[in-house]
Amino acid sequence: MPSLADDSVALGALDGRYRPVIAPLIDHLSEPALNRERLRVEVEWLIHLTQNDIIPGAPTLTKQEQEQLRRLVTDFGADDIAALGEIERVTQHDVKAIEYFLKERLAAIAPASSERLGELIHFGCTSEDVNNLSYALMVRGAIQQVWLPKAQALVAQVEDMARELRAVPLLAHTHGQPATPTTMGKELAVLAWRLGRQLRRIEGAEFLGKFNGATGTYGAHLAAVPTADWQGISREFVESLGLTWNPLTTQIESHDWQAELYADLARFNRILHNLCTDVWSYISLGYFAQVRGQGTIGSSTMPHKVNPIRFENAEANLEVSNALLDVLASTLVTSRLQRDLTDSSMQRNIGSAVGHSLLALDNVHRGLAGLDAAPEVMAADLDANWEVLAEPIQSAMRALAAQGHEGMANPYERLKELTRGRRIGPVDLRAFIDGLGLPEDVAARLRALSPSEYVGLAPELVSHLDSVGHGQKHP
Repeated sequence: MPSLADDSVALGALDGRYRPVIAPLIDHLSEPALNRERLRVEVEWLIHLTQNDIIPGAPTLTKQEQEQLRRLVTDFGADDIAALGEIERVTQHDVKAIEYFLKERLAAIAPASSERLGELIHFGCTSEDVNNLSYALMVRGAIQQVWLPKAQALVAQVEDMARELRAVPLLAHTHGQPATPTTMGKELAVLAWRLGRQLRRIEGAEFLGKFNGATGTYGAHLAAVPTADWQGISREFVESLGLTWNPLTTQIESHDWQAELYADLARFNRILHNLCTDVWSYISLGYFAQVRGQGTIGSSTMPHKVNPIRFENAEANLEVSNALLDVLASTLVTSRLQRDLTDSSMQRNIGSAVGHSLLALDNVHRGLAGLDAAPEVMAADLDANWEVLAEPIQSAMRALAAQGHEGMANPYERLKELTRGRRIGPVDLRAFIDGLGLPEDVAARLRALSPSEYVGLAPELVSHLDSVGHGQKHP
C-alpha cells in the first residue's frame, strides 16, 4: 500500500478540512509564530539595552539599524523559517537557534559594531525569559485579534435574534415537560446574557510576563552590572511589550494567567454548547425551520432531511476544545521546584484548543444564520397545553385567600386534581374558573388568559441586553 504521508497531507482536522476557518490563528499560535515572537523579544531586548545605556560603554544602534532589526520580525517568512530550521538542526535548541539567527542578521545590519553588539543578544536571559513573553504575545494576539471578534459577533447575532423574537410566545419545557409559557426571544436573551458575561471576563484578561533570569533572582544581571536597577529595567521592558510585569517567579512565569484565561474560554464554550443543544431541540420540535443557505445534503438516502449539522459539529468541537483547555489550565500552574519542561510541550497545544473553539463559533454562526422561526408551530404547541394556566389561576386564588376571601382554600390541590395527567381545553378551564366564586374582575382577567398570552414580562426582559454591551454588531 502506498504511503499517504507527504507535506501536503494533514494528520488533524484543523490543518485539513477546517483549515480555511482557523487559518487566522496560524499567524498567532503556530510554531513559526512562536519563533517570530521569540525574534521580536530578542530584537526589542537588544534595542532596549543599547538605547537606555544599561550596559555602560556598549555600542548603540542607529535609528536605521533599529528599523532594520524590527523588519526582521515584520518580514519574517518562509525563507527565515527555513534558515532557522537549519540552525536548530545543529543547536538542537530552539531559543539558541533564534540567538544565532539574529547574530547572523545583525552582522549584515550593523557590520562595524556587530561583534560587540552580538554579545548583548540574549544578555542575562534564560530561554524562559524569551519564551514566556513570546507566548503571552501570541496568546494575546490570538484572543484579541481573532477569537474575540468572532465571539463578539456571535453574541451580537444571538442578541439580535432575541430582540427579533422577543414577543413570540413559546411553550417552556422544564424537565422536558410543558411548563409556564415564555417567549423565544427571552430564552435566547438568557443565553446571550450568559455568553456576554464570560466575554467581559475574557476581554479583561491580563497577559503576564517575567524577565528576571535563570531562577528569577537577577543573579547574572547583578554580576555583570551591579549598579543597574534590574527590577525597574525588567518591568519597563515587559510593559513596553504591552504585558503585565510579574515580579516574583521561578525560572518560568507561573502561567496562572493562562489557567485563568483558559478556564474562562472553557466556560464560554460550555455555555455555547448549551445554546447548541437548546437550538437543536427547538429545531427538533419544529420551532425553527432550517431554510436559508441550506444547499447541503441532509441524508444520503432521505431527501426530505436537513440535519442540524452546524450545531452538532459545534458541540463536538467545543468538547474537544474544552478537553484541551481544561488540561492546559490544570497542568500549567504546576512546575517541579524551580522548573520542569512539562509546560513546553503543553503550551504547543494552545493553538488546537483555541482552534476548535473558533471552528465551533463559525459553525454556530452559520447554523443560526440558516434558521427561520416558526411561530405557528410554537402557537400550536401552546394551544394544545391549556393546563399550563393552572399556575396563574392557583396563584390568583392564593392571593385572594391571603386577602381574606372565602372559598379559596387549597388552590394548588384543586388545580392539580383538574389538570395533572390529562389535557384540558379552554372550555374546561373557563368552567372551572366560573365555579370558583372569584371576584368578577379576577374571574374576567383569568377567563381572558390563553397560553400564548401568559408570558409575563418575557418580552420586556429582553431589553436587559441593551443595558450592557455584550457583543459587537456582526457584519
